Amino acid sequence: MEEGTFSAWLKQDGDPVLAGDLLFALDSDKVTQDVESLDAGTLHIPPDAPKPGDKVEVGQLLAYLLAAGEGIPAGGALAVKPEPPAQPISFPDPSLASVQANAQGIVGKPIVTPRARRVAGELGVNWADVPGTGRGGRIREADIRAAAAVQRPKGLSSTRQTTGERMLASQQKTAAVTLHTTADATSLVCLRRELKAVPTYNDMLVKLAAAALRLHPALNSRWDGETLAASPAVNIGIAVDTEAGLLVPVIRDAAALTLSEVSARSRDLTERARARRLSGDELRGGTFTITNLGSYRIDAFTPIINYPECAILGVGRILRQPVAVGDAIGLRDIVTLSLTFDHRALDGAPAARFLQTLTGLIESPVQALGLSAGAVPSGGFQRET
Repeated sequence: MEEGTFSAWLKQDGDPVLAGDLLFALDSDKVTQDVESLDAGTLHIPPDAPKPGDKVEVGQLLAYLLAAGEGIPAGGALAVKPEPPAQPISFPDPSLASVQANAQGIVGKPIVTPRARRVAGELGVNWADVPGTGRGGRIREADIRAAAAVQRPKGLSSTRQTTGERMLASQQKTAAVTLHTTADATSLVCLRRELKAVPTYNDMLVKLAAAALRLHPALNSRWDGETLAASPAVNIGIAVDTEAGLLVPVIRDAAALTLSEVSARSRDLTERARARRLSGDELRGGTFTITNLGSYRIDAFTPIINYPECAILGVGRILRQPVAVGDAIGLRDIVTLSLTFDHRALDGAPAARFLQTLTGLIESPVQALGLSAGAVPSGGFQRET
């Protein structure tokens, strides 16, 4: 992390602070992090301390912890360095020492942090053309984002800006193609009714998609620069609509989980996403994403790949429709699936075969969901041909 948005003080000016107490909150990379104090003392918040919404950089002085008997620094402002110095509260970064050492690099060559280089690749920015504002002229992530945001709309939240940057990067870095199909979800509807509405349809689809991805590993891959790496674990991101914007927490190793475990993890991640209590790690490392707009009465849409993943599944509403069943017409519960994939990673035929597999699992879900025959309602779950 190079910078964050200051959210709030969790202690008041003059409060006693112990090591480990939560001092302030930061918004960064779509999550709110509560920062602990490393020392004990009395908190002094100067008049020019950051306010909610202010940008703060790694290493920036935010306030002071005063030792017993120590007076307030002269002038009480952050620009004044007290003698003897009080313990400063700064925005820490464990990699700062190595970054500062790197900034002492070869004179005349631009210095760029590894994170800034990665973000530049994601946003399509030529970092060599970006003036650095860090120590010794090093190019930081903030410099890259500033260069990419020249045309950025104003008045957006930090979460909305981050989402926009990632969506734009996905459009610039992928050759996206979307395939649409329908599946007969009647058995899934009957099964959910039998299970008393827990787990949700989305939980079932996560489990079914994980089973399909095991059979089609090309879609369970991530880009690392220009290298496509298949993942041995199926880590499925679930798109969650929150007041702050779209968040995609990750259910790790979904293929190895039972349906009840998928349901519990999905519920926990969704609740904490909406409370903005997710860690950064819980938003990273996905290999495939599912976004479901069925509750909004949407049938088909074109989801944007959650780069550096190479595919995303959009799920529409389940709609009861008359369909041909053999020589008769019957009412069936039909769901529309929209798969967007990166044509650089695979062709249309393998992507279509994945959808065929997933459709089959949706139409005959019991075995793939790991349920016993006793969970099958009488008269249900035979796939129509």
